[in-house]
Amino acid sequence: NTKTSSRCLPTLAAMRILAIDPGYDRLGIAVVEGDSSRPTLIMSGCVLPEKGAREDRLAEVSGAITESIQTYAPDALAIETLFFSVNKKTALGVAEARGAVIAAAGVAGLPVIECSPQQVKLAVTGHGGASKSALAAMVPRLLALPKKKRLDDELDAIAIGITALAQHQSTSKRH
Repeated sequence: NTKTSSRCLPTLAAMRILAIDPGYDRLGIAVVEGDSSRPTLIMSGCVLPEKGAREDRLAEVSGAITESIQTYAPDALAIETLFFSVNKKTALGVAEARGAVIAAAGVAGLPVIECSPQQVKLAVTGHGGASKSALAAMVPRLLALPKKKRLDDELDAIAIGITALAQHQSTSKRH
């Protein structure tokens, strides 16, 4: 039950996705393309907004997304839906970061694909209740990753991109 904005997605079998694992302190970001059976990683990393005023941090998040859209020309932006944690302050910060990301996509005219954590786990591991470690272990098996140390947020963004490719493929086949 992935939500996609009303903007139209390309009907090409292969597409380029800017994928975001939203966060206030650390935002995972990845660009993947191709299809879910053979995705290619173009770029991945983490945006680490400097500590400071909320509006400055959110501006940094929005600016990083805008820059990535301009640099990588994705067909769509994929973002994980909000997972409600026990910590309300954390959930609020993540919700605000999601808003900054979605607004940047809107300004650029990019369609937004929203994926739940369960959909991401199902698409990448085959099980919607998989652990974070199972997800992290599967990502390198699905695509070639250059050797470097990666934070969970970066791996999650790559997994969100793979999920969006899979969702796009299944929707394209129905049309």
